[in-house]
Amino acid sequence: MKFISWNVNGIRACLKKGFLDYFHQEEPDFFCIQETKCQTGQVEIDLPGYHQFWNDAEKKGYSGTAIFTKHEPLSVSYGVGDADTQDEGRIITLEYENFYLVNVYTPNSKRDLARLEYRLLWEDELRAYLKELDGKKPVIYCGDLNVAHQSIDLKNPKANIGNSGFTEEERGRMTRLLNSGFVDSFRSVYPEATDRYTWWSYMNKVRERNIGWRIDYFIISKRLEEFIKKADIHHAIAGSDHCPVLLEMNIDQMVEPRTE
Repeated sequence: MKFISWNVNGIRACLKKGFLDYFHQEEPDFFCIQETKCQTGQVEIDLPGYHQFWNDAEKKGYSGTAIFTKHEPLSVSYGVGDADTQDEGRIITLEYENFYLVNVYTPNSKRDLARLEYRLLWEDELRAYLKELDGKKPVIYCGDLNVAHQSIDLKNPKANIGNSGFTEEERGRMTRLLNSGFVDSFRSVYPEATDRYTWWSYMNKVRERNIGWRIDYFIISKRLEEFIKKADIHHAIAGSDHCPVLLEMNIDQMVEPRTE
């Protein structure tokens, strides 16, 4: 099965910049998007054969997530933990027979780190939620996670130490999650790859010079690692300041869910 995740930075704008061409080219089983920046009724996307699940932020033109999938889930849930976070439309969870798919748009700590404390509480709540799900069946967790975990995940690590998305605290929360039984699928396949980024500033020629950050991920339960078929970053796809990331899994071979 093919999974794609993309922060589209406004789905209405991205639709005008080739979103559907890319979508139909890839024909994924699951397409997760973040930062939809719209409310129900503001956009309609005709995707025959796909179920659509949207989680809109209450604030217009802000945040929001969606999942388009060929596979009808057993259950769907929106948000987790803090009620204020749920108002921002940041989480969708789909349950299937052998796994959960969790699509997330992680809060940004802000340039002045004004939202760092809030962000860390979010990370703690989300980790507890993912561990709870993982206790039932494996988890595929994806989205714009707004953190470059390692120094090789951004072009200029020394100049960005302590900046939003590269603070010791944010990176530490990612490490803690991975140490809780999860795997960064891209790093599983490419443990030492450099210059592979998923986000670039809109500043002049930054993307052309590949001065970027890898902040979009597929994080999976450790016991799914052996079923990874492919992990990739589609850096050539424009339409947003982020690019899509891909994960292909041998789902038919995946372990059975836990029954305890």
